[in-house]
Amino acid sequence: MMGEGADSGRPGGSERNLPVVQEGRNLPVGRDSYGYGYGAAAYAAPDTHHESELAAALHYVIGIALKWRILILSTAGAFVVLALVYSFLATPLYTANVRIQIDNEASKVVDGGVLAPAERGGAEFQKTQYELLKSRAMSERVVAALALDQSPEFTTTSPGLIGSLFGLFSGPKEEVDPAEAQERNHRVSVNRVKGDVNIRPVAASRLVDISYTDTSPARAASIANAYADAYIASNLDKRFEASSYAKVFLEDQIKQLKLRLEESERAMLAFAERENMVQTNDKVSIAESNLAAANTALGQLISTRIRDEESWRQVEASSAINLPQLLTNNVIDGLRTQRNQLRRDYEEGLETFKPGYPAMVEIANKIAEIDRQLATEVTTIRNSLRAAFESSANQEAQMRQRIEELRGEVLALQKKSIQYGILQREVDSNRNLYNDLLQRFKEVDVASGVGTNNVFIVDRALPPRGPSHPRTMLLLAGGLMLGLVCGFGAASLIELLDDRIRTPEDAEKATGLPILGIVPRAEFPKGIVAELSDPRSPVAEAYRSLATSLQFSTETGLPRTLVVTSAGASEGKSSTAIALARHYAITGKRVLLIDADLRRPSVHSKLGYDNAVGLSNCLTGMSTLHDVVQATDLATLDFLASGPLPPNAAEILGGTHVFSLISVGLEIYDLLIFDSPPMLSIADAQLLGAAAQATIFVTGSGDGRRAIARNALRRLQIARAVTIGVVLTKFDTRSAHYGYGYGYGYGYGYEYGQGTDTGSTSGSGGGLSGGLSGVKALLPKFGRRDTKTDHSEAA
Repeated sequence: MMGEGADSGRPGGSERNLPVVQEGRNLPVGRDSYGYGYGAAAYAAPDTHHESELAAALHYVIGIALKWRILILSTAGAFVVLALVYSFLATPLYTANVRIQIDNEASKVVDGGVLAPAERGGAEFQKTQYELLKSRAMSERVVAALALDQSPEFTTTSPGLIGSLFGLFSGPKEEVDPAEAQERNHRVSVNRVKGDVNIRPVAASRLVDISYTDTSPARAASIANAYADAYIASNLDKRFEASSYAKVFLEDQIKQLKLRLEESERAMLAFAERENMVQTNDKVSIAESNLAAANTALGQLISTRIRDEESWRQVEASSAINLPQLLTNNVIDGLRTQRNQLRRDYEEGLETFKPGYPAMVEIANKIAEIDRQLATEVTTIRNSLRAAFESSANQEAQMRQRIEELRGEVLALQKKSIQYGILQREVDSNRNLYNDLLQRFKEVDVASGVGTNNVFIVDRALPPRGPSHPRTMLLLAGGLMLGLVCGFGAASLIELLDDRIRTPEDAEKATGLPILGIVPRAEFPKGIVAELSDPRSPVAEAYRSLATSLQFSTETGLPRTLVVTSAGASEGKSSTAIALARHYAITGKRVLLIDADLRRPSVHSKLGYDNAVGLSNCLTGMSTLHDVVQATDLATLDFLASGPLPPNAAEILGGTHVFSLISVGLEIYDLLIFDSPPMLSIADAQLLGAAAQATIFVTGSGDGRRAIARNALRRLQIARAVTIGVVLTKFDTRSAHYGYGYGYGYGYGYEYGQGTDTGSTSGSGGGLSGGLSGVKALLPKFGRRDTKTDHSEAA
């Protein structure tokens, strides 16, 4: 019996390959050769929401916004207040706008020449004009035109609120030299105009808006109009300067081109007379025609020579007479016919006569004569083919020689015509340039006094009716948006730095285990037992859902030995163990709840039982199981307290008595539930997890931390404990807005005690239908006997 108990309690065996229920799927939990888990229970985090990434991100953003709504709204309110204060304290500014049109034309000195490059428009031209409008020279023109440096209102800048406060404590101003003051006023005026003007090109057009902002609406309009007038005047000045320069430049160029044209014409005539180039084009055409005809004839001769050479080579290399050149000869064909006839007669005669017979000798002589004639004819044909090949080769060589002579003539004519063409082009080029410059000089001379311009004022600036700054509504909207962004950024940073486990998603990501149940946060003024007795209690409903999930957590159903542990203290571990034990006891299973926390036991105080004897007595061999177990208010639920606290809890739990206890307990009870101490830095939970079939990891929402939870699960994995899932306790459904639809407190549709269920339970792992009263009505009535007597009989 001892061996059986150890076998059933220890990890390993087929019953230890437990699946984890995850969204209706059984994901097997296996072990490798070292006993470490793999698969779903090996801390792989599967997708439990079946959501798209966009939906998940949206849920996350909404969750953060709702969770930290006070921080976000407070930040937004502070920014709105700051924007409102600024809008009241800021000095009103007025913006006047003048619109001009800049055409893509420019003054031209020569068409397509390189002496004075002309801008033809485009992006570079427009960009150049915008930069000219922003230049300091343009601001100086405006200041000089309106005498702004002489206006004290314009040259004196407002010190502002802070400057005024500092001015109260400053001493009297020192006297300044008038020249220095004038220079300073001019510099300040130019810088102010340059800094307050704004150039805005109108998209997809040649229009440009020139805006100027000032504290005075009338002055803003006058400076904006003066800016447009200054740009037009500057453009006209540039054109007048270009026209004056063009006249001087063109006069000099025309004189030089006239002399160059005369020299080039004289040189061309002298070359034509010296080389007799009056009919150069006709001579060139005849020579080229003769060369082309010679090339054509050479091609034909080459084809004939190749054909004759091929015929001669075939006949020369062969001694037979079966070549096409020989067989097509009539004489050879007749001689071959005669020879064939004589050969047949000779063969027929051999059947009767011997070769020496006179008739046979005569026939043989005739055959020999025909063979001699055939040889003579073949020789004649070969000689004729050779003569034809040699004749074709001689003709080809002569034609090649003639082509070389014609090529020399053509090259000589081309050299002369090239030199003549160079002289002709020089004359034409000089003549064209001379005519163009002469025409341009006349145009410039006529148009030099006309003030043409490619810049026009479309709309002049008018004094603005209202201030352009500050825009109160725009500032408030911007402050609100900036405050919301900053508030949300601060909330996201807090969420990023906070490593606490607060939501089911956090628990799954931190542990890599599926969520078996979610228990809402609640207060137990009358204790956990009283809370569980109320079927409408959200806590009772959550634990019923957890119990249902555990029934589908393995291939064989509910594990018979279950350890409930957590990473730290006060995370709801003991309450979970009590709730599971009472639930399964109500459904008819015989359950033993064991308080295995031999350091700080708490189950006995929550249930209201004695802790004088218990688990420590059994493990040390001082008592048997039936001596220390205590009956509870449920007929099928017994309780084993921790007993006296030993000084060496880990050594007691690491012995063989734990497996003996499990073996004996499984013979009496259907389910053993161990309330394990938290992981912390002790090995008690590891030892119990290694001895039990399954382990449940409990973490409190807002209490557990990711790193601590992962470290605890890693230690359980090293101990070869099979952790089948996570239970999230103390979950605040009102403050956690991450898309989890965990609602409790549904109406059941029945009167308490009747057992008629028309509703359904809610929770993450599914729930049992009906309330506790309905379940009790279905349970058999157990006659409660003394627990110790029952244990004795079972033993």
